[in-house]
Amino acid sequence: MKDWTSRLVRRAGGRGAERGDVPGWVLVTLMTAGLVVALWAVAGPALTSTFSDAISSVSGP
Repeated sequence: MKDWTSRLVRRAGGRGAERGDVPGWVLVTLMTAGLVVALWAVAGPALTSTFSDAISSVSGP
């Protein structure tokens, strides 16, 4: 049991954080946020009007 834990610790420690390199999860997060903003800018008005039409049809004239 001790053997696999020591290997795991060595493997995790051997790949130390590289200074100055942006981690992959940061790039994925920023790219996802950028896509959401871009889609929102393009589809925002259409979604707003669709939502307003749906609410007005449910609530009546």
